[in-house]
Amino acid sequence: MNTDQFTEPVTRSDTPRILVGLAVGFLGLFIFAIGAKPAWFGWDRSPVVGFVQIAVFLFGLALICLGGYISLHALWWGYERTIMSDIGSRLVWTGYVVTVFAGLADIFGMGSQSFPNVPYFGPWQASGVLIGQGIIAIGFLLLIPYRFHKIQK
Repeated sequence: MNTDQFTEPVTRSDTPRILVGLAVGFLGLFIFAIGAKPAWFGWDRSPVVGFVQIAVFLFGLALICLGGYISLHALWWGYERTIMSDIGSRLVWTGYVVTVFAGLADIFGMGSQSFPNVPYFGPWQASGVLIGQGIIAIGFLLLIPYRFHKIQK
């Protein structure tokens, strides 16, 4: 009997990581939706976007970034990561830092309202958050494994 015909079954140890990452990402999406549009759930109590609402959608975005990073990083399991994927992982978190700084600009004293006043989430802050989310999206695209290179042992 030729043993070359039989191969060992491939064990996918990355599958639980992918599922955990997706679960964290979808939980983050739900929390992000609560913070961004509380009226969808009947929880809108104010006509303006306040600090709590900004903090909630930034926390949801952090969970989305974490879940996406875990899932996409798990796809590289057993393969050599490229420089593009390393740049992508750094872009994801850099984009999140840009988003947090833009979203909380009034709290940090860099926005249009000073801290004792009610934080105002205006067009400049919204533009900064969108730019940060664009950087996050580019980072996720760079994290996708397009070609695999097996790690040499």
